[in-house]
Amino acid sequence: MRNRLKVLRAERNWSQQDLADRLDVSRQSVNAIETGKYDPSLPLAFRIADLFALPIEDIFQRD
Repeated sequence: MRNRLKVLRAERNWSQQDLADRLDVSRQSVNAIETGKYDPSLPLAFRIADLFALPIEDIFQRD
């Protein structure tokens, strides 16, 4: 699954740690999601979408 997480984070000048803190996950989890090594759970995907005020489909796309 591809995602726009890194771009969205960069647009806000947030570090991976900043985003991790806002989502209550580890920085390593943010890195793994951004690099496509880990797909977030559905609840986490909804938290990410809510944080960026975007539909999940605007953040995550199928390969």
